[in-house]
Amino acid sequence: MPRQLRSEKSSRRRHSEELKSEALALAKSIGVSEAAAQLQLQPSQLYAWRSSADRSDRRGKVEQEMAAENARLKRQLAEKEQEVAILKKASAYFAKHLA
Repeated sequence: MPRQLRSEKSSRRRHSEELKSEALALAKSIGVSEAAAQLQLQPSQLYAWRSSADRSDRRGKVEQEMAAENARLKRQLAEKEQEVAILKKASAYFAKHLA
């Protein structure tokens, strides 16, 4: 059977991030189906927004962990550079006094 074409074009609605976050908070408190009905949205839309928010939260946590790891490695590198500088001075001192 051929697919029926709509005679009228439906435009996509763009929702603000504020509306999405409020809708997700409402869905968390009263349930996705009820929140979708109150907001005149499809439940699948709320589920998609929720999974998108979860992904971005996980990405944010990964970025924070990476920043902490970078800071730790920079401190470690600075300590090693100080140790190398001290060893260079010590080797120069002993080379001068042994010769």
